[in-house]
Amino acid sequence: MAKDQAKAPRMLFGNKVVVFFSKPANVILVVFFVLLCMLTLYPLLTLVSETFTVHAGRESIATGQKRGTLSLYSFKKLLFTLDDGGEQGYKSSTSWIQFYSPLFNTLSVSLLSSFLAILFGGVVAWLVTRTNIRFKKFISAVFVFPYIMPSWTLAMFWSNFFKNVNVGPGTSNGIMAAVFGIMMPEWFVYGFFPISMVLGLHYAPFAYILIGGILRNMDANLEEAASILKTPRWRIVSRITLPIVMPAMLSTLLLVFASTMSAYAVPVFLGSPVRYYVLSTKMMSLMSTYKGQGYIIASVMIIFGVVILAINQSFTGKRKSFTTVTGKSSQISLVNLKKANWPIALILMIVLVLLAILPLVSFALESVIIKAGDYSLSNMTLDFWIGRNLDYLDQGDANGILFSPKVLKALGNSLLLGISCAVIAGTCGVLVGYGIVKRRGTWLSGAVNNLSFFPYLLPSLAFGAIYLAMSGKLPFINGMFALILIGSVKYLPFASRSGINAMLQLSNEIEEAAVIVNVPWWKRMTRIIFPIQKSSFLSGYLLPFVSCMRELSLFTLLVPTSDTLLTTMLMQYSEKGWDQFGNAINLLIIIVVLIINFAVNKLTGASIDKGIGA
Repeated sequence: MAKDQAKAPRMLFGNKVVVFFSKPANVILVVFFVLLCMLTLYPLLTLVSETFTVHAGRESIATGQKRGTLSLYSFKKLLFTLDDGGEQGYKSSTSWIQFYSPLFNTLSVSLLSSFLAILFGGVVAWLVTRTNIRFKKFISAVFVFPYIMPSWTLAMFWSNFFKNVNVGPGTSNGIMAAVFGIMMPEWFVYGFFPISMVLGLHYAPFAYILIGGILRNMDANLEEAASILKTPRWRIVSRITLPIVMPAMLSTLLLVFASTMSAYAVPVFLGSPVRYYVLSTKMMSLMSTYKGQGYIIASVMIIFGVVILAINQSFTGKRKSFTTVTGKSSQISLVNLKKANWPIALILMIVLVLLAILPLVSFALESVIIKAGDYSLSNMTLDFWIGRNLDYLDQGDANGILFSPKVLKALGNSLLLGISCAVIAGTCGVLVGYGIVKRRGTWLSGAVNNLSFFPYLLPSLAFGAIYLAMSGKLPFINGMFALILIGSVKYLPFASRSGINAMLQLSNEIEEAAVIVNVPWWKRMTRIIFPIQKSSFLSGYLLPFVSCMRELSLFTLLVPTSDTLLTTMLMQYSEKGWDQFGNAINLLIIIVVLIINFAVNKLTGASIDKGIGA
């Protein structure tokens, strides 16, 4: 009798375990909880340990200690070496040059670019959703182009357009100087101002999508009631519209701030020529000499990301509901721009053409000129695109990019990486979304939800540094496998948000009907759930692909050679001054991304803006 009573609790526990794992959602959550802990938390701990470790090379020589020894050398050298003597005092010290000055530059750039993104994106969102402005479809379609294109696209365009022989390296004149004879000052061409402008314009579509979604779904009854009471339009906007969209604006501001803090390509193109460094570029330079200091900068960037999320959660948590969609009238009272309609629409269209179309024209021109700065027809050739075995093409390759074995191999690698990350991240996003929604309210669901979003908080370059630190302890994490792994984990947040949103829109009754007739889980997923929410799910596949194709910061530390991917090859060519090849490769990347995004959208209805807005 006593033995039977002792067995009862064990049998009861065993039955609970069997019942728990008999539900597919529980199995999915447990598997991804373990995987995400291994792929996010463990690498993060590895990065932290590397900041206290002596690395081979200059660190080992400077400390006189063996590689792997625990030491505070990197912290002292990077953060507390503030008096190296000299006439400039602390501004000539190692800590100021290597950390505090780049930190100040980073915060300055992030603040200004975030403000520009919110201002420009928010104004366009209001014009499109709440006014009767003309050409709405064109404006809405073209405005997202700068976000779809690589971040350095506008940076290269800015340099191509405004550079001249009087500033920076001063090797050649850009379009403005060569065609119009206007020499822009150095502060306008390189450094703080252009970096902030380019990043602000790049992330303005992000603000447009998030704020526009709130404005589009906002209850119009409040504004209509104010209009009936003869309230001036400016007061309606300031007292009703802005307070309602303020949470979205704050969230967008924080997300853009976090993204610009980790930007690498734009500061390289527009900052390096005048030695204007931010944390990301300084971290990259330190990784080749003093890795410990580079890992400390990566940790600082991660801390900023986590703090930003905490601020965002604290603000939105003060109000339990930011309800903007109710049982409302679908009639939205649009602001009548009257005589200002045509001027505003034309100005906005001109700006969008400058941001989205003129850069492509600039890259095409720069990729066909033989001698830089000369834009006459006699100085143009297609050899940099389709040339074969030409002796005078000694810049990078004797063939044009369409016949270059190196470029074609890099294109194949980029497509392989993008497709692999899309398949892995997209599939995992669907499964994670299914598990989180089906077990919503449990601690396991919340834990997986937070872990799946955590990679978004980590700056791309810092995330690459995490896996670089881990590759030393796990040798199998190298080559293309490492790139696919890091890309899949980094872009899982986008895919998981698409999966969660798609599952939240799906009624449980649909799957329950299939369960009653004993349809297996895998068949319910492939025959019922996925087909119904196909377009939403495919957005979670599309965004990782597009992001991988245009990503540089995430992979630059882990690529075996600089010609492994199109993005790293582009950076190599630009650094060596092979501008024609660099512009041609950049245009090739943009064309591939836009064609695939357009094709997927037309064939499946999936859209990148659904992934962004997730």
